[in-house]
Amino acid sequence: MSSQPSPTRRRRIVWPTVITVVSAAILIGAEVFGAAFAGGWALAGLFRLGETGGYVLQSIFFLIGLVIMASFIRAARKVEPFTAS
Repeated sequence: MSSQPSPTRRRRIVWPTVITVVSAAILIGAEVFGAAFAGGWALAGLFRLGETGGYVLQSIFFLIGLVIMASFIRAARKVEPFTAS
């Protein structure tokens, strides 16, 4: 017997799980991206990099934040599946 679900059987979305993960992602995202922008601004001021240097650092930290958020969502989906049979 196969452990694969039959093609005629539809999977349903577990909304409480989806809402929980999305809510946590919004909260963590606000912290991560806020820290990215504040950190870029602070380091640019500390090292006297100017306005352009601040934007460059903020962009780099923003990209790192995107990687962090993507890994959070992937890990959350493993712990809390979005669909059920």
